[in-house]
Amino acid sequence: MTKGYLLAGWAIGIGLAGSLAAPSAALAQDSGADAAASTPDSGNDGSFHAAPGGDIIVTAPFARDRRDVLGGTSVLQGAELTQSLRPTIGETLQRLPGVSATSFGPNASRPVLRGLQGERVRVLTDGIGSIDVSNTSVDHAVVINPLLAERVEVLRGPAALLYGSSAIGGVVNVLDKRIPRRLPDEPVHVDLIGTLGSASRERSGGGAIDAPLGDRIVLHADGSYLKTGDLRIGGKVLSASARAAALTSAAQPQPADAEPIDFAGNAELSRRLPNSAAETWTVGAGAAIITDSGNFGVSYSHYDNLYGVPVRYATEPGQGQEAPRIDLKQDRVDGRAEIQTGGNILSTIRARVAYATYRHFELEEDGAIGTAFYNKGMEGRLELAQAQHGAWKGASGLHYFSRDFDVVGSEAFLPRNATEQLGLFTLQQFDFGRLKLEGGGRYERSTLTARPLPGQDQFLDGKRSFGTVSGSAGASYAVFGEDWRIGANVSRTIRAPSAEELFANGPHAGTEAFEIGDPDLRKERAWGVEAVLRGKGAGYTIEASAYHNQFSNFIYEDRTGDAQDGLPVYRVRQADARYYGFEVQGSLTLAKVGAVSVVADGLADYVHATIHGVGPAPRIPPLRLLGGIGATSPDIDGRVEVEWSNDQQRVSAFETETAGFTLVNAEINLRPWGDDRPLSFAVSANNLFDVNARRHASFLKDFAPLAGRDFRVTARASF
Repeated sequence: MTKGYLLAGWAIGIGLAGSLAAPSAALAQDSGADAAASTPDSGNDGSFHAAPGGDIIVTAPFARDRRDVLGGTSVLQGAELTQSLRPTIGETLQRLPGVSATSFGPNASRPVLRGLQGERVRVLTDGIGSIDVSNTSVDHAVVINPLLAERVEVLRGPAALLYGSSAIGGVVNVLDKRIPRRLPDEPVHVDLIGTLGSASRERSGGGAIDAPLGDRIVLHADGSYLKTGDLRIGGKVLSASARAAALTSAAQPQPADAEPIDFAGNAELSRRLPNSAAETWTVGAGAAIITDSGNFGVSYSHYDNLYGVPVRYATEPGQGQEAPRIDLKQDRVDGRAEIQTGGNILSTIRARVAYATYRHFELEEDGAIGTAFYNKGMEGRLELAQAQHGAWKGASGLHYFSRDFDVVGSEAFLPRNATEQLGLFTLQQFDFGRLKLEGGGRYERSTLTARPLPGQDQFLDGKRSFGTVSGSAGASYAVFGEDWRIGANVSRTIRAPSAEELFANGPHAGTEAFEIGDPDLRKERAWGVEAVLRGKGAGYTIEASAYHNQFSNFIYEDRTGDAQDGLPVYRVRQADARYYGFEVQGSLTLAKVGAVSVVADGLADYVHATIHGVGPAPRIPPLRLLGGIGATSPDIDGRVEVEWSNDQQRVSAFETETAGFTLVNAEINLRPWGDDRPLSFAVSANNLFDVNARRHASFLKDFAPLAGRDFRVTARASF
């Protein structure tokens, strides 16, 4: 942790220096530098005093037009974000192209990008990891509150390497205002949001206040609260295959010493998903010094969540069934600093750092603590953005991450362990107008140490170190004018195994699995290639990408067919693997009548994954089509959409098939006093026909369907 504290001090020192030097730096800038400070490249959010636009991607050391990003990219903000808001970041994003969700019930859902999840997807808040243990297991919630999000970006391709060699699937970056980025124009600025949802009896609300002190300092405070009941679903709790197994068991005589279980009752459970209620609250405060030549800010936040994990009901004798709840808390301190140097070598120096303490208790049905998870983590970044010289611009930096993680209890499946990573990265871009070139590289050193506690004799005491070098390169070219651009990128990514993959050896009640790692794992390697097409014309837009990833030493969990402690055994193994697929989306304006536009839109995504010598990779989303038609005007928008998900019959050993489904949703956005007024309403009816749908990417899909018919009303005010 010593390096971590050094970097934290370094970041804060840079920020203080920037805030003290700001007046003289501002006077020293020439007119050209002043002009540069107002461009989107001047800040990580587009500028100091204006929020980024929908076509500007800020998840990188320098802001870029979305059309120029060499990889599949999505942005969720404004009315679209308000309509999509759900209690978890996974469910909030699941209608974006190439995105699914782990859907371990309504309270623990992490994004799945192109069929990849867990370690291979980084979930960030303002460029820094969530510092939780959601990557450890699918039943662990991500400590990010979508209610307070201002904007979410999903990024794949070369720029994802800037955030870790493990981000092979991509990066999800959630941007909020906890550390202010701009000076409010009014004495006090207030943002409020509230939601009512019928399926889970959701009542949620959040608010934030920003107040300037003088012409440089901004104070911020925010809070949120969410309470839900057990989720209403569209039919039976158990899937058809699980119901059939339960009914077969109910018809057979049970062993005399077996735990008495009502298998027939399990098969008939319907309409409500037991043990899926939740209660969450957050508070946060921040402050920032903002000048024309730099900014420095800090914040503190507390996250408190008590949620149920849906019961994995027994379908055959010998299986146990529990109704665990998770009591989760996190305290976190963040810092951000930025200096506009106005120099000919470096244009901007940025630092970002966060430290968090986290714990969650897995509670038994009587409220007793079964297993406790403790995590202390620190992450920091230092980015040096180069001054632009002709067509060339770029940025390089340093990235540090450390984690001390401990699992205590009778069902501890991991020893006490520590992870430390130090990364050096660069991203370089050449803009020749029609032709744009981009290249990136990352060196990362990872050290993972297992230190079992006394009595944890099942765990090995060990230390592994890995050095990895990853790189990417790509190009795009404008065809038919600047409105159409084709591009391609190739990447070589090397990922070090995680502590969970190396050191696990024990029962995990949350996932009902006995997990066994492999301390001799080798580095996972992947070659990837992607082609991208983006274009627009009079009344239409289109984006498409196709990708292919070839893995060697691909790390995966293999269900062996054995059982230990009454749980199925999952052993970590390695093999070659191949993932490929596509994403396409577009929109077309059908008609315009005065201020009203009628627009049709749609998307499709597909991923195919095979582990060589084993068969299909598990939990891969099937082909999906989503299309809608809507009308927009200054005061009201309306839209109806249909989402069709194919059945998934291409399954791994011990994995069940998943039936396809079709969902119909409708929504209305109301701005009673016009587009420039502070109050808006989002009203939606989701899954109108009350379909019992299951997401194949979910580990729990046979026991936890998606929400049934759900009416939602969200009010948002900003003044």
